[in-house]
Amino acid sequence: MERREDLRELPNRDGHNCFGCSPTNAYGLRMKFFTDEKSLFSWLTVAGHLCGWDNLVHGGVLAAILDETMGWTAIHLLKKFALTREMRVEFHKSVYVGEEIWVKGRVLEVRRKREASVECYLYKGENTICAKSRGTFRLFTTEAIVRLGVMEEEALKQFNFLIEP
Repeated sequence: MERREDLRELPNRDGHNCFGCSPTNAYGLRMKFFTDEKSLFSWLTVAGHLCGWDNLVHGGVLAAILDETMGWTAIHLLKKFALTREMRVEFHKSVYVGEEIWVKGRVLEVRRKREASVECYLYKGENTICAKSRGTFRLFTTEAIVRLGVMEEEALKQFNFLIEP
């Protein structure tokens, strides 16, 4: 298991409402990301309002955690905006609300500079794998994100710290 103290925390910005990473979304996960420049990591505890059966974290929430981590992994390590094209999730062990979990994402391959394969593992404890995912992400320039209407140019400026070398 990696130690947070040995990793660099990635900056985040206020002023957006992302379910996964916004520090101000009252109903979100408020994920923070750390890197060793080869992989991305996050530690979090899922709140009770995101349960499935009683004390279990809903599988869709676990999938969102994996997707968010893979997206940040692609964006930070490849210095491009990334959107999920497809993802596959395997669930191995239950995760309970109030239990600390951690995730690790890494880029597997870049294809034609426009697409990347990324994987992510979700753990509890030292190294107990609870879920894993693999996804394909489309990579975009800032100009393409604006042209496609994904985000306004002004809003994108607050995320330039992620893609600037």
